[in-house]
Amino acid sequence: MNMRRREFIIILGGATTLGALPARAQQREHVPRVGIVWIAPQSVVSPFHDAFRAGLRELGYIEDRTIALEARFAQGKLELLPGIAEELVRARVDVLVAPASVIVQSLKQATTTIPIVMANVTDPVGFGFVKSLQHPGTNITGFSNLMVEQVGKNIELLREMLPGLMRLAVLVNPAVPDAALVLREARASARVLGFAVHPVEARQAEDFDGAVRQASDQKCDGLLVSTVEGLFFVNRARIIEAAAKHRMPAAFAAPPFGLAEAGALLSYGANTPDMLRRSARYVDRIIKGAKPEDLPVQQPVKFELGVNLKAAKALGLAIPTSILLRADEVVE
Repeated sequence: MNMRRREFIIILGGATTLGALPARAQQREHVPRVGIVWIAPQSVVSPFHDAFRAGLRELGYIEDRTIALEARFAQGKLELLPGIAEELVRARVDVLVAPASVIVQSLKQATTTIPIVMANVTDPVGFGFVKSLQHPGTNITGFSNLMVEQVGKNIELLREMLPGLMRLAVLVNPAVPDAALVLREARASARVLGFAVHPVEARQAEDFDGAVRQASDQKCDGLLVSTVEGLFFVNRARIIEAAAKHRMPAAFAAPPFGLAEAGALLSYGANTPDMLRRSARYVDRIIKGAKPEDLPVQQPVKFELGVNLKAAKALGLAIPTSILLRADEVVE
């Protein structure tokens, strides 16, 4: 009787242990899922998307084996962002990555619990994404791109190239939250340098030629293109073509990747691929248990300047040696 009882206990205990093994195995085999949202089509943002993927690989992750990447592309349509955000939240991804302020807004409205890593965002404190840069205090952290500061630097570069600059057109999309910040900084920088700013607006691709024509009609000497959201970057060739058509020297407040080669006269901004690569580290830390509210918002450490000599020649301009010596990318 005792023998049978002991055998029964051993068998029962063994069954319990065997039953627990699959559960532990499932826990060990959990593959973290990361959702990342882009405004532009994949073909347009592939250098930046690939930089994020490279950052994950550098940390030892293998896609579809040790990490799953749920990428979504809004095809340049801002109105699709809320639905994409809700879809990823319903999918219960472990971390969300947002490479633009308007994307953060959509994700923030969709969830207050899933961690969100900003990868290229303007003024996260001003927009209420975090309580402070050092202590975010929310489910959001990541990287600020110092976009507003880049606007001022681009204006300085344009003035250096165009000493007679008196009227500057600034192209913005009023549908995105960054537009007001860009205009405020542009006006502040222009006041210091002694010239006027004239905003021109584009809410869709069909507006670009009209916006540049308006700048020309207002006798503006140059155009600053704010690329804080995907619409302008997706349609960069269209904007550059319109600027060339109206003989308008154009600077883009963004790094030269894909802009200098497309014909932009000037482009200056934070190195976006570097920020995407670095944001992978925050994703890794969150996956391993860190809380976003405890991870300080970081700022870019690399900035890039691009110039296009062919565009300058077509406009009858000579790019100053002082600018050429600082340029990271020169297209002839």
